Amino acid sequence: MNDVILKMEGIEKSFSGVHALKSVDFELRRGEVHALMGENGAGKSTLMKVLCGIHQPDGGRIVLFGKEVSFRNIAQAQAAGISVIHQELNMMNHLSVAQNIYIGREPAKGIMIDDRKMIRDAKGLFDRIGVNIDPRVRLGELTVGKQQMVEIAKAVSRDCRLLVLDEPTAALTQTEVEELFKIMTDLKQRGIGMIYISHRMDEIERISDRVTVMRDGEYAGTVNTSDTTKDEIVRMMVGRVIYAGHKTESTVAKDAPAVLEVQGLNCGSEVKDVSFKLRQGEILGFSGLMGAGRTEVARAVYGADPRDSGTIKINGKEVEINSPEQAVKNGICYLSEDRKQYGLLLDKSVAENSALASLETFTRMGWINDKSIEGQAEKTNAALRTKTPSVEQLVKNLSGGNQQKVIVARWLIKNSDIFIFDEPTRGIDIGAKSEMYSLMEELVTEGKSIIMISSELSEIQRLCDRVIVMCEGRITAELDCADATQEEIMRYATMRESMKG
Repeated sequence: MNDVILKMEGIEKSFSGVHALKSVDFELRRGEVHALMGENGAGKSTLMKVLCGIHQPDGGRIVLFGKEVSFRNIAQAQAAGISVIHQELNMMNHLSVAQNIYIGREPAKGIMIDDRKMIRDAKGLFDRIGVNIDPRVRLGELTVGKQQMVEIAKAVSRDCRLLVLDEPTAALTQTEVEELFKIMTDLKQRGIGMIYISHRMDEIERISDRVTVMRDGEYAGTVNTSDTTKDEIVRMMVGRVIYAGHKTESTVAKDAPAVLEVQGLNCGSEVKDVSFKLRQGEILGFSGLMGAGRTEVARAVYGADPRDSGTIKINGKEVEINSPEQAVKNGICYLSEDRKQYGLLLDKSVAENSALASLETFTRMGWINDKSIEGQAEKTNAALRTKTPSVEQLVKNLSGGNQQKVIVARWLIKNSDIFIFDEPTRGIDIGAKSEMYSLMEELVTEGKSIIMISSELSEIQRLCDRVIVMCEGRITAELDCADATQEEIMRYATMRESMKG
């Protein structure tokens, strides 16, 4: 178990004069899960790309299975026993599972591909790692979690001895996470070493043996997971402690009026008779398991999806919201969990994205006042502490946390009063999460109101004044922050309406 299978020593890498890796060390043992952590931009991905032959190092050396190596491409790294499961899977959805596993190295019978053997071999792989997947099914019909299992099977089929998993649980349900961890435990017992990249502290505590932290392209240290704490890991990552505990007392004024009231909301089978109130200056949390109906409620309130029935009141007055445009006119904004697909124009500037919802404000006689847009974008993004060289920078070049701030800037410029944050910290690092938490707290201090949907119970507890728990499209509990323990939330998140009481 203690045999070292990988040593990276003094790794250096620069891009156009920018020092991305500065004498970085990393070590992996046989049968170990070694977590690699750091803020976005810390150098984790660059280090892994050096390991896999995508980038060649400017200095340092790599010793793999006792031999010094230098890979010129991914194929050479794979031949040496290294496989990578990327966060964004690069597979062919139109092909079968078996075809995806063996593409480019299909078993043959004469000059023809031996499909029967390929399916048998794929079935054997799944039996080996304890997964029940039909090798004949089209890959695109599987969930993301099952597709990842296919990727792992593909790696095992290549006699992988070192597996890199990059944010593997980002899009998985809790059940799929459990399945992944079971497979990883089995791979450990087979002696496969794994490098596990994740921002999720609870997962790191549970699955990893050691943690190596990077900060600003440098090696910050390695600790045994069992001997350290969250605070210590975070301190290594950002140089300060940023975790806060469970919020036990609401900061909302007792006489705060309801700014949003939803009554009897129904949308197909996904949202069933949902009613709630949001008060001024409140952060109202929506918690529940994947598929509970939280996002569907938000989209219906925002007018993005049609509702079958139900009423919506803003400041006590019933309003008709059948489109996002109507929601925005009534002071409601929505920050989607998929900011890249639904929130941003990645090839446009910070200024253009910031002004997107308020173009009529900056338009005169059919002409858009670019100087006015840039001035307002600079002012608002400066207040949000958005890290960007200028508002002319393309949004795609910003980190995830700063992209999120640009969307917030858009709605502040629009002067929205009700913010719906759907998974606001998904895919951003620890430091950026802390900044997002502070931003949300500042918004409610200024009189804004927030609905926050989150799958991370720790941030629900950290921020929310009240918590609404959903299961199978229904509200199963409404908890004050003092009562919103993780055990209580999970109890109601798995409780059907008919089981209450």
